[in-house]
Amino acid sequence: MTSGRAVLVATEYEDATADLVIAELNRRRVPVVRFDPGRDFPDKVGLTAYAEKGGWSGRLTAHGRAAALEEVRALYHRRPSLYQGYDSEDQAQRFAAQENRRGLGGVLASLPDCLYLSHPQAIARAEYKPAQLAEAKRLGLSVPRTLLTNNPAEAHAFAAEQPTIYKPLHAGSYSVAGEPAGIWAAAVASREIDARVSGCAHLFQERVDKSADVRVVVVGEDVFCARITAPEGVVDWRAEYRHLTYESVDCPGEIRQALLRFLSVFGLGFGAFDFALSTDDGWWFLECNPNGQWAWLEHATGLPIASSIADLLEKGK
Repeated sequence: MTSGRAVLVATEYEDATADLVIAELNRRRVPVVRFDPGRDFPDKVGLTAYAEKGGWSGRLTAHGRAAALEEVRALYHRRPSLYQGYDSEDQAQRFAAQENRRGLGGVLASLPDCLYLSHPQAIARAEYKPAQLAEAKRLGLSVPRTLLTNNPAEAHAFAAEQPTIYKPLHAGSYSVAGEPAGIWAAAVASREIDARVSGCAHLFQERVDKSADVRVVVVGEDVFCARITAPEGVVDWRAEYRHLTYESVDCPGEIRQALLRFLSVFGLGFGAFDFALSTDDGWWFLECNPNGQWAWLEHATGLPIASSIADLLEKGK
């Protein structure tokens, strides 16, 4: 059993972002139990949980370390893998995966006196871009004119009215010729739109005439902003990592307050927000990743994001 109230870190094996936070917690001598629920359970993770009046009690063991469930101070829900067998064609494996998700996952989601960064269910809810855009508009943030449709005629008309980009609704894995690839936001002309739009939902937005992008990382009430400048003409800076420059910038007060309210509405303790900075210095909301990356920004700008996250996890609920 670990000594003292442990922080659980649920993430995939290779996660440089989580590594920074764990290193900071280790420096502070805060007990940490790291594991990947979907990949490790049940072979490398043990669970014994009793339903008590005050909540779940018992223990979780992982990779030679253990934590008392009733004493967990925080769960850092980063990027755990899907439970193995969840999409299996084998009925027994599929059943086991469902049981594991609802069993281990259910206990992890209902720990007593535990701070969640963030709660798995809150993260899942906040990943829907239509909900994000609607809330951003409600909070008074500037949002590019947006169309969500599977109607080719509507998409064609929209793209003919202004410079337009297409962007995916989910940043999932994709492969090209067997190699991993990303689907980035890209400019689209009305003449390029055809009947294939009817195959699924498509998100189109007015293209912002921008001078740069800004990633805003919010941790609790701490707000960190990095201006990201890409080569001229680049629509999605993620496609040009090797040619970006970074600068720490201040967050306008009204933007800061809106983002704190945004996190509160979705029940999040963390959010990585993307804004387009227009040529007239307007901040245009693009999206929020409730588990977005930030480690490379800390390295490039010196923003103390890992320390801020460690502060929350160490303090607990």
